Amino acid sequence: MKGWNWDGFFDYLTNYYLFEGAMVTLGLTVFAMTAGLVIGFVLALMRMSKHRFLSGPAVFYIWVFRGTPLLVQLIIIYTGLPQIGIKFTVLQSVLIGLAMCEGAYLSEILRAGISAVPAGQINAARAIGMTEPQVMRYVIAPQALRIVIPPLGNSVNSVLKTTSIASIISMEELLRRTQVLIQERFLVLELFVVAALYYLAMTTVWDLIQRRIERRFGKAYGPMPVDKH
Repeated sequence: MKGWNWDGFFDYLTNYYLFEGAMVTLGLTVFAMTAGLVIGFVLALMRMSKHRFLSGPAVFYIWVFRGTPLLVQLIIIYTGLPQIGIKFTVLQSVLIGLAMCEGAYLSEILRAGISAVPAGQINAARAIGMTEPQVMRYVIAPQALRIVIPPLGNSVNSVLKTTSIASIISMEELLRRTQVLIQERFLVLELFVVAALYYLAMTTVWDLIQRRIERRFGKAYGPMPVDKH
């Protein structure tokens, strides 16, 4: 193929520098989802509160972070906040930006799952003396979990690809390292195809994992008893 360097393509396909970048991408994804779930759960509970001093800030937070691009948020955190004396490293900026942004999106997923649990079951659990933590653990959480697993799995896939935006502030993840290597041998197409294959491999593996998780937790609590009489 004219203009295509197969030797360079295969060299970079197994390049350890790019592999490390892919591991950084995975690390950012795990952190963003973990921190995002914590932030999202708190926001979901706040938004569902009957007290406006709790629901109001949650609504505002979600409105801001869902309504502005992550790219803009990262630039504000990394280059804007230092102007008022708040400085973060590249890594800190990326972790904060991803967690805060993802928390806003995950809060809506979690809120929808919690809201889908029939109120009658919650009231019945309270009527028999369950505390609020017990109601959440034994009644709400198991049912909400089956509802939110598919969208949460899709969020993992989305975040994994979204981490590439962090390259704009020089985060050494997969895309940034691809851009660095391009300047060595100018194999633009070959290196971007290699990067695309890395992303494709990671998202494909996660898709397989997600399907197993959905099959495992998407089942009902147990089989219906069979009347043998």
